[in-house]
Amino acid sequence: MPPPLDARVPALLLRLDHNPFHHGALGAVRSLGRAGVEVHAFVEPGGAPLARSRHLAAAHRFTGDPTAPGDVARALRAAAARIGRPAVLVPLDDIGALTVARLAPELRASFLLPDVPPAVVEQAADKVRLAALCARLGVPHPRTVVPESPAAAVAAVTALGLPVVAKWSRPWLLPPGSGLRSTTVVTSAAEARRLYERSPHAGSRLLLQRMLPGGHGADWFFHGCFAADGTCLMSGTGRKDRSWPRRAGLTAVGRWLPNGAVADAALRLAARLGFRGVLDLDFRRDPETGAYHLLDFNPRLGAQFRLFEDRSGLDVVRALHLELTGRRPVPLAPARPAGGRRTFVVESYGLPSLPSLAVPRALRPGRGEVEWAWFAADDPAPFAAVAAAYARRLARRASTAGETPRTAGTPVRATVRAPAHASANSREPVGNTKER
Repeated sequence: MPPPLDARVPALLLRLDHNPFHHGALGAVRSLGRAGVEVHAFVEPGGAPLARSRHLAAAHRFTGDPTAPGDVARALRAAAARIGRPAVLVPLDDIGALTVARLAPELRASFLLPDVPPAVVEQAADKVRLAALCARLGVPHPRTVVPESPAAAVAAVTALGLPVVAKWSRPWLLPPGSGLRSTTVVTSAAEARRLYERSPHAGSRLLLQRMLPGGHGADWFFHGCFAADGTCLMSGTGRKDRSWPRRAGLTAVGRWLPNGAVADAALRLAARLGFRGVLDLDFRRDPETGAYHLLDFNPRLGAQFRLFEDRSGLDVVRALHLELTGRRPVPLAPARPAGGRRTFVVESYGLPSLPSLAVPRALRPGRGEVEWAWFAADDPAPFAAVAAAYARRLARRASTAGETPRTAGTPVRATVRAPAHASANSREPVGNTKER
């Protein structure tokens, strides 16, 4: 059994990407709060579901530029003054993780955080640098081209074969209201050219990637927490069983399943990088070779981390708190889910992702524990807030239905869209990538 968390040391959750429906943040608040930790978090104004959690001690506001380290530093100093004593700092998005790593020397007086070099976080978060890193370390990764001109973008599409996945290397720099998404499935050379021509407005480079076919059982993820000496304190591998949009989006239903190939690849990569703290890696199996390709390296807490709670109640955010407060847990190799099986379900995606009204076997009685992203018997208010938000959205859709009928003969273009509540610059995936 791991030691109890030190309730004298609070925690502050930092999320700079504007998304009031981020279920990973709620999972972190509940996990730490249930363990007796005083949890603070940056929360969007306007009644975000997270703010209604009984486990949240205080909500903080961030009003500056999330890409400006000075603004982030000022917000963290203000939060530290309000908290009044050193707190464990937990970034929940890539820009937060990168900024905290850069500001670490000045933050250590007020916060406890892993000693991870900014260069390591940058290699992981920047998608162009991640592709180069995988090539250097021999880690399977979808074939990637970084075009330097519109003509090169067209040539890359020809070389990779349609469809291809287009990504912006630093999606947190996408300007609000630009209409650009972090990831797009490109179905023509003309579309690739048009995207490349938007590069000056995107803030980072465009990369084009071979699209792996995917399919049932192809998408996997790894979550882990690494100590100061590189020891893996807690980890797990999971499979994405359902996604929303179907076959191309967020994890709607995921299961904790052992996968030695994925775990070995993740542990080797973390060791080669010298990574410290919490990470979330996404893999997809190539049906042609059987190799698991790294799709994404998230150098921070992943949204579905609560899937991996072991028999002792340990998860990666609790392991991080124990490590940073000097109560290091004994590593479990490998960790096992309570009850033998564990499933994670995002209610707002899980039901729409089902091909029919039939309940999947993993969710039927007697099939192990189910961790719901929003619902919790001891903390019902966030779920009620999400349900009310969805009801309002459905009512708006119903009131506007039929107002703009399509002219007969007008072609309909199939697109993959993120859920309506995701932020405009959300890094949620539609192609060679997965859950954040």
